[in-house]
Parts: sequence; structure tokens; C-alpha cells
Amino acid sequence: MRRLLVTSALPYANGHIHLGHLVEYLQTDIWVRFQKMQGHRCLYFCADDTHGTAITQRAQREGRAETEVIAEMQAAHERDFAGFGIAFDRYGSTHGEATREVCHEIWSGLRKTDLIVEKDVAQLFDPQAGTFLADRFVRGTCPKCRATDQPGDNCSVCGSTYTPADLIDPVSTLSGTRPEVRTASHLFVQIEKERPFLLEWTQSGVMPEESANYLRNFFLQEPLRDWDISRPAPYFGFEIPDSPGNFWYVWYDAPIGYLGTTLEWCREHGEDFDAWWRNDETEVHHFIGKDIQYFHTLFWPVMLKKSGFNLPRFVHIHGFLNVNGEKMSKSKGTFIQASKYLEHLDPAYLRYYYATKLSSRVEDLDLNVEEFIARVNSDLVGKVVNLASRTARFVEATGLSAVYPDDGGLFAHAASQGDALAVCYEAGDYGKAMRLIMELADRANPYVEANAPWELRKDESLAQRLQDVCTVALNLYRQLALYLAPVLPGLAEATGRLLNAPMDSWQAAATPLTGTPVGKFQHLMQRVDPKKVQAMMDESMEEAAAEAQPAPSPIPVDSGSWLVAEPLAGEITIDDFAKVDLRVARVLAADEVPEARKLVRLTLGLGGDTRRQVFAGIKAAYDTQQLVGRLVVVVANLAPRQMKFGLSEGMVIAAGPGGKHIFLLSPDAGAEPGQRIH
Repeated sequence: MRRLLVTSALPYANGHIHLGHLVEYLQTDIWVRFQKMQGHRCLYFCADDTHGTAITQRAQREGRAETEVIAEMQAAHERDFAGFGIAFDRYGSTHGEATREVCHEIWSGLRKTDLIVEKDVAQLFDPQAGTFLADRFVRGTCPKCRATDQPGDNCSVCGSTYTPADLIDPVSTLSGTRPEVRTASHLFVQIEKERPFLLEWTQSGVMPEESANYLRNFFLQEPLRDWDISRPAPYFGFEIPDSPGNFWYVWYDAPIGYLGTTLEWCREHGEDFDAWWRNDETEVHHFIGKDIQYFHTLFWPVMLKKSGFNLPRFVHIHGFLNVNGEKMSKSKGTFIQASKYLEHLDPAYLRYYYATKLSSRVEDLDLNVEEFIARVNSDLVGKVVNLASRTARFVEATGLSAVYPDDGGLFAHAASQGDALAVCYEAGDYGKAMRLIMELADRANPYVEANAPWELRKDESLAQRLQDVCTVALNLYRQLALYLAPVLPGLAEATGRLLNAPMDSWQAAATPLTGTPVGKFQHLMQRVDPKKVQAMMDESMEEAAAEAQPAPSPIPVDSGSWLVAEPLAGEITIDDFAKVDLRVARVLAADEVPEARKLVRLTLGLGGDTRRQVFAGIKAAYDTQQLVGRLVVVVANLAPRQMKFGLSEGMVIAAGPGGKHIFLLSPDAGAEPGQRIH
């Protein structure tokens, strides 16, 4: 019996599970269920990835604590996973104390082996939001190809990679302001020191060949880049014990969540943690997407090795999900949340369809909607379930025959395929396994057609023949259900109830059932309704359109410096305020006053023929031509003042300390000259 510890990558606690995510979790769940059917001790652990700036920003927008946000998202994630039959032995959170404990232990291992170095890093800082900006919180112009509105790490147009500080005209997405470059001290892991180990390990058959070849390219470059493992405060995460004010970057503690969740499970079940993570007899298997293979196969092994934990026995890597040959699209309704799918369709459909597409290679999957409907209806309903639906009712009263009848070798042939199918499941080549299973179904269905039990039931003298035919058909069906059980656990469970026989052992497919009762037949699976598929896509598109409405801009964090520089004036009454007649006015003309250093002559229209000449000290801040036609606010009943350059008949309202930093106040669109401001 093998001892297996299996993980999937941790979903981030800032968004809901969608069909793209499910590729990985369904792939893993199928593999785990297969291993358990083989009789192996296999545990499946996962957790929510909960730390980082994105969580803090969301919490601030929603006026909640980070812990409240991540608790709500974890409940939603677990609900979606359960809806698709994904059975974790434990689903935890990286914000747990067990994960913090293992973080300290791994950190100690890295420190003791002198892999940690401290460097000053120039980063973009948003002074209004009061935080250093992660890559995804900066947009700007690509420094290589000059494409605009690009993220802070790589250009979507030319593919170049860079740091946020390299962007031209960067803008913070948190406040909409231009960030500053500030220097902060960061801690790095020097993985270049582990080059010989990493080169040997990555090329030793512990991952798909495509990934090993991809990683080999990094060893042709000198050197392997140091990994920035810390972030300065403020940051939602675990503070580094020997570096106050610095926190472990989310990518440090995220995979440690595998170990933290295991530790929680071990303490709850009285198991030895080291037996699972410090024992060569335990096989650790990671399932991840190709987008995070660099981290899981270069940084992560170093962390494990330096702290004495098991290295992964194999890293299973999959590609991305496309829908109808394209990237998932909210505008086309193909970006579908797991919860939305469950509102309309049976999760068994998607489990099976993904299985038909998954192989041991690192390949993208395509969810073709028309093929999805046709394949599920043809394979599962038309070939597999059909065997039971056409025969089970005829033997509800008699049960199965006491001796297995002659079937021309059909059962024996299907039993002989068990080992070949097991090899496919073990390798993650589910697509090949599904093809082999459907070939068995194609052999079984002609037997039922040829023997026509619906005709045999009309002649009482053929009762034994009817029972024998149904016994063969139901045993062939049970074999298929057993071979499909890792993919379709719900169907296996229903089959076990129908035939009064367990469905938890792979080896059970080698021995026919005889003399056992047959339960009352109930529908095992309905055909996919295209109308429900379309409704799911339509609703996804409508909800995406609603979400696309522009979100309100974040409220800036305003300092109190101007109140310090110019304190509030003494209190007045409403009667005092009523004496000031503020009016909307339009600038009809704006002329420079050559003899004056600061003044501009404004001709203001208050409506009709009523005009005012006003001298305003805004010369350094405004081009006179840009002022013409603009609405301003004027103190209309201010006593005229004779100046050297002429008579000033009022005062326009402005803010700012003076010089270039003067800002005229204007009414919103719709206001008209002459209207009083109350």
C-alpha cells in the first residue's frame, strides 16, 4: 500500500471559483479517488491563499476586516468545491496558526543555510493610499514598445517583462495618482547557490517533459535570479520574526499552506506530521497550472530541502481552459462561475467532459459547448446509463441470476482492461482512459440490442433467459461504473444502491455479481438540455455586464496639512453668511495686464447685460485663452475697488496657496450665469 499526500494549488481568497479553476481541482480529485479505489492511503489537502495587498484593498473598499473577507470567501470556495464532488481530506487557510508555525520553521532552515540576503529595492509607493504598490496595482506605458495601459510586471502587447518602477507615466490603480519611487529594504532567497541541486532535480523525471525542458532554459542564464521574499508594512500577512516591519510575501506562505493544513489534520486525527512530510515512504504529489510551475519547481524545492521536508515525488502540470477555441470571455458569457454552473447543470457532465480532455501532457483544454452537450448525451446517457435503464426494471423482483451466464467473453474482456485503465489513471491520461471505457460500452450495448430483454419479458417461459440477459447487462454496466467511479462518484454511488454492492474497490470489476437483489430503478442521469446551457451562458453574460459598470473611484486619503497652515476662521452666523452674494458667472473675456506680475483682467457675464470687471491674481496658473467661456463663482456684492489698472467689481473664488498652485472653483454642468450659490 502506497502512502500519498496530494495537493492542488491554493485558490486566492479574493475571487470566486470559475470553470477554469475547476480543471485543476477536478483533475486532482479524480486522481485521488482512483488511488483510494486502489487501496492506497491517500490524503488530499488544500487551503485558501489569504494574504497580500489585494485582500487589504478589498476589505477597505467594503469597510470590513481582512479576516471577515477571507472567512466569507473560504465558505464560498468550499461550497463550490463540494457542489462538484471535490472531496478534500482537509481544506484550510494560510491565515492559520499551523501555517505560521511552519513558516517559522522553514525560515529558520533558510537562515541557517545562509540563503537569505538583504537588499534595498526601489518600489513605487502611493502616498495617498499609504502603501507600496504590487505589480497588479500599477498601470502605465511599456518601456519597450510604448504600449499604453499596461500592468506593472509585463506587457500584453510585446511580452516584455519589467518592474513597476520601469513603467513610463505609471499610475496607481488604488488612487488614480502618480506614485513615487521609494526605497525599502527587502529580503531575498539566493537560489543560485542551489543551482546544482535544482538542475539535477528538475531533470530527474519529477514533472512532465515539457516542463523540464522549459526549466532547463533558465539554467542557461547566469545567474538564477534571487527571489524577493518580503514586503514592507503595511501588509496583510505574517510578520517576519527577525525582521520587524517586514512581512513574508504571499508566495512564501501560500505553498506552506500545504504543510500547515497537514499539521492541522494530523493534530485532529492523532497522526504524526513527520510521517507525512519527513518520511521517504510518503509520496508528495502537487497538481498545479503551468502559470506557476516556475515557483513550484525552483523556489519551493529549495524551501523544502533546506528545512528537511519531503520533496515532491511528482509535480503534475496542466494547461489553461479555453471555451469554444478562445479565452474565457465575460462579454460572450463563457466566463462562468462554478456556482452559476451548479444552478443549471449536473456537475457530472463537466467532470466527465474534462476527463475526456485531460492527458499527461501540459496542454490547454478547450470546452466546446456543442461537443460538451453531444459527448455527454452520447457517451454517458446513450452508452453507459442506457445499459441499466433498459434492463434493471425487469429484474427488480427476481434479482440477478445465481450463476453468471455465458456472455461470449464480454465480462472477461472488460475485466482484462482494468490494468490498462489503471495505468492511464495513474499517469493522469484520463482522456485515453475514457476512450477505452467507451470502447467497452460499445461492446456491451450490442449484446442488449441483440437479446432484446423488452421482448423476452412478454413470454413467461423465457423468464430465466430474461434474468440472465439482464444479469449480463447489469454486470457490464457495473464494470463501466466502477471504471468511471473516480470521474463520476455520484453515478458510482447510485449504482451501488441499485445493485446492492459496494463500488469502492477497483478490483471489484474483475468479479461478476450473482444472486444479489436489484433495487427499484431510478433515473441515473438526465440528458444535457441545451436550453439550460444557453441560460447559464446568458446569465453569466448579463452578470458580467452589470459588474462592468464603472466602480466608484476610491476616496482619497486627505491630509490635514492645509488646516495647520491656515486654521479655520472664527465662527459666523447664517445671517453673516447671507450677506455674501455668490453668483455663477461666465468668463466673457480674459486679458493679461502687462504692467502686473500676477493679475489677469476678467470680464464676467452674470446673465443678460449685467457684467463685472474683475482683476484676479491667477496669471501664473492659467492661460488667458483657456479661461474664456468658463463658468466661475464670483462675489457679486463686494464693494468695488479702484486699482492702478482699473476698477475691480468683485472677486472670483479660488483655492490654493498661490503662484502656479491656484485652482478656480466652478459649478457643475447645468449651472447658469446669474444663479445664486446658497
